[in-house]
Amino acid sequence: MSHTKHSSPPLGVPTIRVVAMPTDTNPAGDVFGGWIMSQMDLAAGTTAAFRANGRCVTVAINSLVFLEPVVVGDEVSIYTNIVRSGRTSLTIHVETWRRARHTHITSKVTEGEFIFVALDEERRPRELPPPQPGDSLPAPVSEKTL
Repeated sequence: MSHTKHSSPPLGVPTIRVVAMPTDTNPAGDVFGGWIMSQMDLAAGTTAAFRANGRCVTVAINSLVFLEPVVVGDEVSIYTNIVRSGRTSLTIHVETWRRARHTHITSKVTEGEFIFVALDEERRPRELPPPQPGDSLPAPVSEKTL
């Protein structure tokens, strides 16, 4: 069993797992925060497209917090959880966890909320389909509250 630096396990579903490579570093040699954010957006976009059953776009990123650094060789795991579902939009909580190479120690390194809108063929907002069994999503709320 792996040891975590945080008392609670990751929230959500494991969506992406990747190893940080030297090409992912900034000029100081640390893994670039923009690379982590792009991986988070890819994971959230995967979750949004799956739930929307089609194309979605990122419209906002809220409360993105970097908690600790990621270094080359770390295994980076990204977990997603839909926290709000509107008429056309989804808010997805994203957590990034690292596992130091050759250890079982994991820790949360980044978290934030990503907001997506489902699009139709003309790239205009479209209504989300009804939730399917197993989606485990919150009931839709008024678009005005999102």
